[in-house]
Amino acid sequence: MSGNRFRYGAWRDGPDPLAPPYDVRAAVDEVGERVLEGESLRDVLRDLVRRGPREGRGLDDLRARARRMRREALRRGNLDGAVTRAQQLLDQALAAERDELTRHDDDSARFNEAVLDSLPRSTSRAVEELSEYDWASSEARDLYNQILDGLRREVVEQRFAGMKQALESGDMSGVSEMVSDLNDLLARHARGEDTTDAFQQFMDKHGQFFPDNPENIEELIDSLARRAAAAERLMRSLSPQQQEELSRLMDQALGDGPLRGQLGELTSNLQALRPQLNWGRGERMRGSQDLGYGEAAGVLGEIGELDELLDQLGQEHPGATLDDVDVELVERQLGRSAGDDVRRLRDLERELQRQGWVTRDSEGLNLSPKALRRLGRTALARVFDDLSGSKQGQHDLRDAGAAGDLIGSSRRWEFGDEQPIDVVRTIGNAVRRRAAGGVGVLPVRLAPDDFEVAETERRASAAVALCVDLSYSMYADGRWGPMKQTALALSHLVATQYPQDSLQIIGFGKYASTLSQGQLAAIDPTEEKGTNLQHALKIAGRHVRRHPGAEPVILVVTDGEPTAHLDDEGEAVFWWPPLPETVRATVHEVDHLTRYGATLNFFMLGEDPGLKNFVDAVAQRNGGRVFSPDIQELGRYVVDDYVRARRGKR
Repeated sequence: MSGNRFRYGAWRDGPDPLAPPYDVRAAVDEVGERVLEGESLRDVLRDLVRRGPREGRGLDDLRARARRMRREALRRGNLDGAVTRAQQLLDQALAAERDELTRHDDDSARFNEAVLDSLPRSTSRAVEELSEYDWASSEARDLYNQILDGLRREVVEQRFAGMKQALESGDMSGVSEMVSDLNDLLARHARGEDTTDAFQQFMDKHGQFFPDNPENIEELIDSLARRAAAAERLMRSLSPQQQEELSRLMDQALGDGPLRGQLGELTSNLQALRPQLNWGRGERMRGSQDLGYGEAAGVLGEIGELDELLDQLGQEHPGATLDDVDVELVERQLGRSAGDDVRRLRDLERELQRQGWVTRDSEGLNLSPKALRRLGRTALARVFDDLSGSKQGQHDLRDAGAAGDLIGSSRRWEFGDEQPIDVVRTIGNAVRRRAAGGVGVLPVRLAPDDFEVAETERRASAAVALCVDLSYSMYADGRWGPMKQTALALSHLVATQYPQDSLQIIGFGKYASTLSQGQLAAIDPTEEKGTNLQHALKIAGRHVRRHPGAEPVILVVTDGEPTAHLDDEGEAVFWWPPLPETVRATVHEVDHLTRYGATLNFFMLGEDPGLKNFVDAVAQRNGGRVFSPDIQELGRYVVDDYVRARRGKR
């Protein structure tokens, strides 16, 4: 309509409906880059999901907002307000009563004044002693009654949101009946009975007390347990003297009827059904305003929910997922847009899994084989970006076997040859032979000397053991990322260009163990001391001996001399400077590999003189070579040395 006015502005509530789809490939590439720089895989994956597609709209931002709200709640007031309010009302009642007594000139008035003068200083005890006192002032009597009536109302209203009307009518019998029926229902539920029908009957009878209208017994328990836990936290937040004062006042307010015992039973039932809530944790609140019982419990209930929310958003426990985050709780405390942010992050995590980039186990998210292949490809491109299929030579062995690659040449067939027949050259030989003899070319008749076979080569396989140092010094000196990058690049090169080779990555610290691509990407440094090269070479020896027809290739990346070895019991012995036993045990494994025909090439990082002396001696003993590359060139050196070995050019 022409008379209408419209105003346009930025979208401010929830995800942008016009935002482009999130590029999960770019996210995986970002993860790869950070892993190759040496960051922890789990930390990077967790950060990806926590941060989300846009900065400042992830779990960290929500946690910061929740922590800020918690700090503000702690400054909202003083939890002792219920006792303070009771003391104020009592002082007003006593002042009004004394004014009234001064108007009476009789012994009874003097006696009552003496009773008031001898009251204990404790508010709760004074209120208890005045329970049978015959007030002369109606104003004082009303003020005194407000102490217990108000506290009774706050206690019951705090536990049950819909009690206001019942309390105003003074119908405490109805409240007591409801709590009794509620305890029976919870007891049956705790015993594992089917309470579906019982819950519905309870709600039909007492539903007016529960305006939030829970749909099942679990929702009812959740609501009641949060309120009861807040009340318990209020008591734990007070000093012992304040606790005693408030407890005595509450006992007097609830009276000698069944309600007091029923509320205690209800608290026990709820605590058994929801033990994970913060029942016993107290808080130190600051603020000048005195909070009544209901207000104080409400604030502590809010703090309890914020604590639960902070735990959910932290995702710290093993196996944590975004499905653990209660979106309704997020919206209740942080608003609808925050709930939308959580839903968006869930969609991101599910999309990463749906497209096959990540998997989830009991420890959390992991890169999938698909993502690891992409990571290996990235690592290879970074360390050897000019490597291509046309430049990857293979060392050749001529063989009579037909299972090989054509090399473009042919030769005369000999008896016993199994190579494929070169049809074109065979027919050409027959045509040329008949033409030279003056015989008609057609029909072509083949003679044994016409046959040629296509020459082939087969690629010799290699058993490759890449031993990488995982000692803490590799991380502390900035060598962790390049080490990972090198191993992943070599792994990807072998898998894609030399599938007939068998690569085993062996990590060694105090002990040595084999590592898969995924384990290598996810491995984090430890502060455990020890460089057990002997154990790594022992595992490498087992690997190459399992492939007797393959060329043994042993590559060692380390920044320190051997400082640990395995004793006769298989336990690691560490000492620095290295023990003679450690050196002898390591050299013993070197000799085993040398006799087998394996050459060890060392990639020495750093300037450790002990390591230099050791690897020089091993090189002379084994015939291998020693490289001392710059850390940023490590990957190129290792991959290039492997390719040279595959070409037979070492």
